[in-house]
Amino acid sequence: MSGGPGRLRWRIYWLILMVATLSFIDRFNMNVAVKYIGAEYNLSPVEIGRILGAFGLGYALLQIPGGWLADRLGARLILTLALLWWSLFTALTAFAGPFLWTVRFLVGAGEGPALPSANKLLGRWLAPRERGRGSSVFLLAVGLGGIFTPPAVAWAMTVYGWRPVMVTCGLLGVVVTALWHLLSAEHPGQHPRITPAELQFIAEGRPEPRPATATPWRRLLHPSVFALGAANFMLGYVTYIFYTWFFLYLVNERKMSILAGGYWSVTPFFAILAGAPLGGFVSDFLVRCLGHPWGRRIPVVAAATLSAALLALGSRHTEPYGAILILGLAAGCNSVCAVSSWALPNDISERHGGSVAGFLNTLTNLGGALSPVLTPKLATDYGWVAALDFAALFMVCIAALWLLVDPRRRID
Repeated sequence: MSGGPGRLRWRIYWLILMVATLSFIDRFNMNVAVKYIGAEYNLSPVEIGRILGAFGLGYALLQIPGGWLADRLGARLILTLALLWWSLFTALTAFAGPFLWTVRFLVGAGEGPALPSANKLLGRWLAPRERGRGSSVFLLAVGLGGIFTPPAVAWAMTVYGWRPVMVTCGLLGVVVTALWHLLSAEHPGQHPRITPAELQFIAEGRPEPRPATATPWRRLLHPSVFALGAANFMLGYVTYIFYTWFFLYLVNERKMSILAGGYWSVTPFFAILAGAPLGGFVSDFLVRCLGHPWGRRIPVVAAATLSAALLALGSRHTEPYGAILILGLAAGCNSVCAVSSWALPNDISERHGGSVAGFLNTLTNLGGALSPVLTPKLATDYGWVAALDFAALFMVCIAALWLLVDPRRRID
């Protein structure tokens, strides 16, 4: 990933990966904890879904304010405050009792500004030709968090209980907050270790800086951005099935033990870990070869169509381990779609990238908030095949919507 003189920008990338991975660890740890919480409080699957959905709701509602604050006050500052906020409420989850829904909502609200802020920093630190690969950081974080969290947390909660594990995750976040704030910078030119050659490389291909202006919210209603927002809503719905219900699907539907479910539930995240950088590389390569819009469009249309087929096939596969592998590949295809989606905010706007990312990720996570609630309802009433067929239908719609997405229309 060197791609030019100096490597400091990629060190910032790895710092953002560290922060983003922690955000997904603190998201996924609850997927295992609810198995114990549900038994302790005698909760139904729909009630468990509401608790899991509380995070997604808080997360969605703070995307736009968080991205706007990143544009106005500085993405590094907002990311630091967000990281500290969600870490403290992650620790408080252990003591929430009857207020568990509220605390999980506040964890989600804390994480809400994180990815729009991080995406703005990536747009600022990486050259435009590197944006597809840079956007893979969020999917790599999903993969790393998803691979590490279920087996490690399932083991730790079996040995020590769920409350000490949640407190430990919160304390880890305080340490990461300090590292991030000490080693990062808002602008490349503000970092003492940046070289003139790397500054020049980062600046290549950018439009000339313009005076500060108000965020052009009305331009986000353009059909291209609206189509991308609708596609993100559906992608969030499908993705959150893997984030929230896949572990319980293996334990409750495929009749695996808690430890076996913890180990096998990482399969989609291995696929995400492979699909994200591949999708970023292909997206950047096709943009160089074909330009916009087809450079970003082709990988999404192909991956979304394949994901739909895999979801329909995996839900019907009777052998559990084969079904896990097929569904895992579907998650990998989803990560290819998400990489191009994350590259779009900085393609559309240099100055307002945080606000655009917040707007789009709000829609992603409104879909994500709906998914943990609607999925068990569909599975209870009609079976898991129907629940996953519904997700497959959304992936077909995503492929169609991306035919309308055109990042050449900038909002600046």
